[in-house]
Amino acid sequence: MIRVGVQSIVIANMGLPNEPVTLTVAELGELNRKLSTMRHDVNNHLSLIVAAVELMRHKPQMTERMVATLGEQPSRISEALARFSQEFEQTFGITKP
Repeated sequence: MIRVGVQSIVIANMGLPNEPVTLTVAELGELNRKLSTMRHDVNNHLSLIVAAVELMRHKPQMTERMVATLGEQPSRISEALARFSQEFEQTFGITKP
């Protein structure tokens, strides 16, 4: 287990399928769309972090408000990654022990 901030990440061997996994073009397209959404969401949250830091530099009176914004972003990034990971694992038949 790795501890990152207040969150813990469990690293374990995943159960992989015993047979090759074949995707249709439509399934691959759907997985790619979900990957694109995840990248977009993470980039948006990272942009909010950068914007909050810049505002705090130029308008120190906004620090308290921006600290709240900064504090929300890690969990939102984790949620976006978890959503995609779940879809990815389901698509490829990867199970957690």
